[in-house]
Amino acid sequence: MTDLRTILGIELPIIQAPMAGVQGSALAIAVSNAGGLGSLPCAMSTPDTIRAELETIRTQTTRPFNVNFFCHVAPTPDASREAAWRTALAPFHREFGIDGATIPAGPGRAPFSHDAADVLEAFRPPVVSFHFGLPPADLLERVRGWGSKIVSSATTVDEARWLEAHGVDIVIAQGLEAGGHRGIFLSDDLTTQVGTFALLPQVVRAVKVPVVAAGGIADAQGVAAAMALGAAGVQIGTAFLLCPEASTTAVHRAALKSE
Repeated sequence: MTDLRTILGIELPIIQAPMAGVQGSALAIAVSNAGGLGSLPCAMSTPDTIRAELETIRTQTTRPFNVNFFCHVAPTPDASREAAWRTALAPFHREFGIDGATIPAGPGRAPFSHDAADVLEAFRPPVVSFHFGLPPADLLERVRGWGSKIVSSATTVDEARWLEAHGVDIVIAQGLEAGGHRGIFLSDDLTTQVGTFALLPQVVRAVKVPVVAAGGIADAQGVAAAMALGAAGVQIGTAFLLCPEASTTAVHRAALKSE
């Protein structure tokens, strides 16, 4: 198995999982400067925000970094469902002094688009990763044309084979323990979802591209176990939430430090 360090030009075979809502460029910069692959989550960001964050990254590190996007089909807004949850939560909004009108309607995450690609083109990020499959072929070709390494998550062997067939450079084998979004995209059958250390060796056997393990890995022993099962590297999220560069809230920091 080709080592992740060679493929991505990093010192440590560790990718910091992109975590929208609890980090920005600061964490990505810190991880990249420490020798891993820092990641910038972009699904909750506007093109202007992405541009500003990439400008910051470029001024504070010369090391490789990753930008991450979703590839889901945006849901159609449903006014009745929107009204129902707002009504259900209204008593709690009143209790805690929250103005429900300040909560935006509709989905909070946008799929990868040509507008986002227009921003990225000026920066030609070393790595672009996707969640929930891959973007349409024309968008994927734009990314490939910049020389960016393309990475995406698979939650089953079938998804890993699909990603390889569509030209990804690296497959992330995302086990059930992963703290972030389920990357499932070929099916909505949750019975197909298995643990990281059951999924990982199956994916390693099924594809020829390097495989990164993700889900429940938070220390050196977990990294060693993944590498022993054939992983080229690991993607870790939760372990970075206590970093000073993360924007994790005080209540969540306290929970992470507790038993």
